Amino acid sequence: MRLLDIVALTQDLPQQNLHRGQIGTIIEVYQPKVFEVEFVDLQGKTYAVETLNAQDLMQLHHQAFPEWTS
Repeated sequence: MRLLDIVALTQDLPQQNLHRGQIGTIIEVYQPKVFEVEFVDLQGKTYAVETLNAQDLMQLHHQAFPEWTS
């Protein structure tokens, strides 16, 4: 995962009031597997910024990978 990648939470984080499936953007890379992620609502308002481990995130893709296409 890299800066500005779109990610989704893979588990609930109740202490941060975040839930599995919520989508955010990586806005900082602190270590190879530690990221600051910003969560924004549909109106563009930030509702959370959290430092998360790669194990808590799944990178989302908006197009097919070359090896997946026929």
